[in-house]
Amino acid sequence: MSVIQSIRDKATWIISASIGLALIAFIAQDGTSRGGSMFANTTTIGKVNGVKIEKKEFDEKVEMVRLMNGGQGQQEQIASSVWNMMVQQTLLDQVYEKLGFVMTGKELSDILFGANPPQWLQQAFVDPNTGQFNMEQAKQQFAQMKKNANNPQVAAVVESYINPTIQQTQAQKYQTLITQAIYTPKWVAEKMNADNNAIANISYVYVPYTSIVDSTIQVTDTDVEAYVSKHKAEFEKENETRSISYITFQASPTSADSAVIYNGLNEIKPAFETTTDAKAFVASKGSEINYLDGFVTSSNLKVPNAEIIKTLPVNAVFGPYVDGQNFTIAKMIAKRSMPDSAKCRHILIKTEDAGKPVLSDSVASKRIDSIKAAIAAGADFNLMVQKYTDDPSSKAKAGEYEFTSTQFASISKEFAETIFYGNTGDKKVVKVANAQYAGYHYIEVLSQKKVEEAYKIAYVSKPIVPSNETVTSANDAANKFVVETKSKESFEANAKKLNKIVMPAAELQQNDFAINGLGNNRSLIRWIYENKVGTVSEPQEFGDKIAVAVITNISKAGVMDAAAAKPLTEIFIRNEKKAQQIIETKFKGNTLEAYAQAAATTVMRADSISFQAGFIPAVGNEPKIVGAAFNKNITGKTSTPIAGTTGVFAVKGEAIGARPAMGGSIDEQRKAIESNIRTQVGYRALDALRKSAKVDDNRATFY
Repeated sequence: MSVIQSIRDKATWIISASIGLALIAFIAQDGTSRGGSMFANTTTIGKVNGVKIEKKEFDEKVEMVRLMNGGQGQQEQIASSVWNMMVQQTLLDQVYEKLGFVMTGKELSDILFGANPPQWLQQAFVDPNTGQFNMEQAKQQFAQMKKNANNPQVAAVVESYINPTIQQTQAQKYQTLITQAIYTPKWVAEKMNADNNAIANISYVYVPYTSIVDSTIQVTDTDVEAYVSKHKAEFEKENETRSISYITFQASPTSADSAVIYNGLNEIKPAFETTTDAKAFVASKGSEINYLDGFVTSSNLKVPNAEIIKTLPVNAVFGPYVDGQNFTIAKMIAKRSMPDSAKCRHILIKTEDAGKPVLSDSVASKRIDSIKAAIAAGADFNLMVQKYTDDPSSKAKAGEYEFTSTQFASISKEFAETIFYGNTGDKKVVKVANAQYAGYHYIEVLSQKKVEEAYKIAYVSKPIVPSNETVTSANDAANKFVVETKSKESFEANAKKLNKIVMPAAELQQNDFAINGLGNNRSLIRWIYENKVGTVSEPQEFGDKIAVAVITNISKAGVMDAAAAKPLTEIFIRNEKKAQQIIETKFKGNTLEAYAQAAATTVMRADSISFQAGFIPAVGNEPKIVGAAFNKNITGKTSTPIAGTTGVFAVKGEAIGARPAMGGSIDEQRKAIESNIRTQVGYRALDALRKSAKVDDNRATFY
């Protein structure tokens, strides 16, 4: 996968040629073959409308995405994203086939070499002299290297760059096909414009739901089932979910555990102070902080107690002190002045490349000495760079680099010490052993900025972790609980005896990796789907907690059952019951004044209510009440009680009018409406494809 990494890092000429190979291979296939035998495998982890997704292909895509992200990101999150991407792409490919979408070789060539080439291609073929995309160079390299189209790196480049470019183009075609069918008639824009500019004034009586205590209103499973039955579309579940309850036993460090670690560091302080080999000492103690054989400037020393540590004499030790989850002792090794950043230029003559010999040491040494002498005699430094350097990354910059002191540890030691420990104007030949830049460097220090005090400090840092006794005690308690607990009822009863809070974790899906409130534990998710309601788990470790869970509910795909829907519906059902109670007991009479007297409240007023906004000032979002305000049938009349979002209202319409138009012609507004609809249709079309598809997801069998 080194080609992919190199392309992402604006690679050299050789890498550009490898991309060319990929393009040639792809164009030769007329842009219609993708994937191929490289992904052949008989193990299927899913199907989309009968089309198989193979495990080998899936795993390779997950690994590719991980590498392209620089190895960052949670594996389970990447896997989930890749699965969704593959399902979506399979659905789109099926649609393209039905519609007759074809990507020809000519069209692909136009995309790659037209007026707006892909960004990755432009970066790969940058002319070092102009910094611009060199299309002719790219085409020449493709032609020259066509014979090597079987290069093993080609497939990776096709998969990483060519396929996504084709897929993006096809998706844009499909989206355009759909969105260009959108049309908004002029009368719709006129109606929306009138509605959006409409304002109304009302008087009203308001009794909030908060006037009734929640605990006095009971919500039963029958209530939930009735509510779900009325709103089935809102409670459709695509996949089965399961719920658990759990308790935890703490295995976090005790004060006694912390004292052992603290005292242990105190015991080694004298030896730390007197050692003459701090690096070996730190390594021998298994420190959480590795030894840094370099200096850190004062402004970049961002550790706990930094101001105290800076004042330490050389060889003095400070601590132990708390540093995050560790106890740490710090030793001052040395002090010096050092710039925060340094600019230099160099010429490299390599003796080896990736472990393979390039030049003998004597030849490389003589060549760098000759270059040094030529520059001293007046030769142009940049010409020497272009002619001799073995560092292609710096050629376009006349051999120049600029580093900050925070990059010290990432640069070869000999190079870093030359530019940071020397002075501006220094010119020096150094031999570097770093495998990537092994050889002789001629270095000139061009400038240094913000020279300040810097410190070389060694740390011995030990994590504050629980002792074996603490962990064993927590494990014993958890195991005892499991032995005594054989059902959901006994789980709750035994937890109560231990004064443990039972926590819920609902709506867990079969391919989840994490449990809310606990963390990642794929094996526990699999266990939940392999057992039935009432089954109690074995103790499970989550960091410094040990959890025991019980399966409390299995909610099948389809319309949610009462147990699954209750947390989502309870507030609405409770408010419906409160509304009924408020209307029956507090809204007597048929005028606002009578309602206000019966409810022990006052008649209030709201002016300039906007039909567009849907808000009642000082109350909140109340679309039903805003709708009533614009009902001409109650202008000058009192409405019957209305159950709103936050309480019960009775409304009397005072006036309906319009504010001045906010600007823009009707045609401009019509186009804006169309644009908004197109944006929504674009992603909803994909969602509709997904919902109408038959997707078999067997990932849980393998992961």
